[in-house]
Amino acid sequence: MFGWELPPFNSGGLGVACYGLSKSLSKNVDITFVLPRKVEVSADFLKLLFANNIKITTIDSPLRPYMTSHEYSRLEEDITMYGNDLFSEVKRYAMEARKIAQKEQFDIIHAHDWLSFEAGIAAKEVSGKPLIVQLHSTEYDRCGGENLNKAVYDIEKRGMEIADKVVGVSNLTKSIIQEHYGIPSEKVFAVHNRINADEYSDETNDRIFQIKKDGKRIVLFAGRITLQKGPEYFLQVAKRVLEYDQNVLFVMAGSGDMEYKIMDDAAVMGISDKVLFTGFLRGDELAHVYKMADIFVMPSVSEPFGIAALESMVHGTPVIISKQSGVSEIVQNALKVDFWDIDEMVNKILSVLSFPSLKQTLQENGRNEVGIFSWDMAADECLKLYRTLVN
Repeated sequence: MFGWELPPFNSGGLGVACYGLSKSLSKNVDITFVLPRKVEVSADFLKLLFANNIKITTIDSPLRPYMTSHEYSRLEEDITMYGNDLFSEVKRYAMEARKIAQKEQFDIIHAHDWLSFEAGIAAKEVSGKPLIVQLHSTEYDRCGGENLNKAVYDIEKRGMEIADKVVGVSNLTKSIIQEHYGIPSEKVFAVHNRINADEYSDETNDRIFQIKKDGKRIVLFAGRITLQKGPEYFLQVAKRVLEYDQNVLFVMAGSGDMEYKIMDDAAVMGISDKVLFTGFLRGDELAHVYKMADIFVMPSVSEPFGIAALESMVHGTPVIISKQSGVSEIVQNALKVDFWDIDEMVNKILSVLSFPSLKQTLQENGRNEVGIFSWDMAADECLKLYRTLVN
């Protein structure tokens, strides 16, 4: 299995999904997980390999799955051990993957997202083993369908054309793969992401609620602050809600290429004192923010899945999710709205904040619903594909 990140060295849902899926798969198959460089990751349920030639250095790498080549070139630390740009690093990963595939014993190759597709292709070329590529996000999603990075798009398309099977994390992703990449429907499968609800702690930290001691209600955005996630729609909603209720605080947990623009926009709109930017959060910090929030809003323009919505629900936070998301296909106890429908989003937020019975119903039913989810569900679907290819 080829991936780009695993927790705690993850920049978002990709690493979380790879970890959860691999852990469940390991109950039935032996997994060798390859990362592009050495990091201090602990996962005793799989064999970890690192595709980097420096054997003694442990690196907390700044390379992230969705960074642009421009962001890569601006890294302040020494990146001479990598390529001159992100695409060079992808190529280097593929060359090392070829060497690894010549030494290791395996039956199936499973590569996650475009950064790992070249590695998966290289392993297939030298081993002749079947290849599955899994898309957690497409270039079409990341750019909102406009101004595609052709180099990334070409890698995605080539990976899907060469692969024996293609997996998308939702029916939404499956349709994008077929419509915008021209991949035959019989080759593409939807395997929804999940979470293991029993792995999330119910513990609370009273200090995180100090911000609410004066009666403030909190509306949360958690995700990359980038075009795909719809942060500008979140700001428009915030301005409208504040026209009705000044006692609401909007929290944006995440980072991304639009972070400074959204900060500037909040100032221009005159609501910067009502919008709190936390930066990127993970683990307990993110869990505390979920628990602190009165409602979680995911206004994504094109969201292949959206694990953050499930994480919010398991922590008892009501959610409003974009209809243009994969997670909306599998959850019922959530409020759903088109990402562009500012009026309806405002109405739903004010309703949850105004009617305690509605909030309580969403909390209880949402938590019960995700309580029956598990990564074993996704792993079972992948195992069916594995068996088909091996047989």
